[in-house]
Amino acid sequence: MKKTILSSLTLLFIGTIWAQSIESFPVTDQWLAKIESSAPSAPRVKANTKKVLVFSQHTGFYHWTAPHNNEMLKILAKKTGAFEVHIAYDINSFDRKNLKKYDAIILNNSNPAGPKRDLFWDLLKKNSSLSEDAIVKLAAEYEQNLMDYVAKGGGLMILHGAITVQNISIEFSKMTGGSFDYHPKQQKMHLKEVDPNHPLVEAFKGKGLTHVDEPYFFKNAYFDYNFRPLLYIEADQLEGVKEAVSNNTIYVSWIKRHGKGRVFYSSPSHNAQSMENPELLQFFLDGMQYVVGDLKVDDSPIGKP
Repeated sequence: MKKTILSSLTLLFIGTIWAQSIESFPVTDQWLAKIESSAPSAPRVKANTKKVLVFSQHTGFYHWTAPHNNEMLKILAKKTGAFEVHIAYDINSFDRKNLKKYDAIILNNSNPAGPKRDLFWDLLKKNSSLSEDAIVKLAAEYEQNLMDYVAKGGGLMILHGAITVQNISIEFSKMTGGSFDYHPKQQKMHLKEVDPNHPLVEAFKGKGLTHVDEPYFFKNAYFDYNFRPLLYIEADQLEGVKEAVSNNTIYVSWIKRHGKGRVFYSSPSHNAQSMENPELLQFFLDGMQYVVGDLKVDDSPIGKP
């Protein structure tokens, strides 16, 4: 009996250490080969190749997985032939004419700094000699350009920390489906499908995904529930939840319409290790096909509980 208890405690200790030991690593040929072999070889829906702009610049917290995301998206594009991916870091990418070149925009961990929590203002302030008034005006213009782009039919895919791009803007929050509030420490968690029969979570085959990640909590427009949720975690299964929640179900991925356009948000994942799961790669590919309009699914909002 004592031996059994000791073994159980040892496994628990090892599991706890593992959950806290996710470390960053550079993009390597070995890792790229692993993603290449795990990535789907064809899109669910065959269509004309779509042009996608991946914006990977930041001014705030740097997510080490951002370059891994870039390479993962390139592999999905090349291997399936469904997309043509263009990586960008220049704030002028949000010029209205430039946005028209693309079928979708992907915001890749584009975290702004505080206190404004305004990526456009941050980048203009950092990289231009414009006056403060001109920076404020142009930053607002770029934000509006992106919202108009989606409203008129463009696709928007938001990866993990990029939900903070305009974290104080209520109008932006309404478009994206919510704003970032906080996250407890990284920990092992089980992502579950809201509706296992929904085409966008088909990759998980009703089993969800267990991995180490940051459990994100949200605010602002999130509580309108003006989206179709895809994946969720349970607050009572997490360590370090800051305050009691009224709804134990925390949605961490969703899709929604904004005008004529489509938005896909995925909080998974903070770590490149998660992308080694073929299910997550398929999920990202399906999300890309949704935002460009190739994959037609139910994206009607659930509304407030």
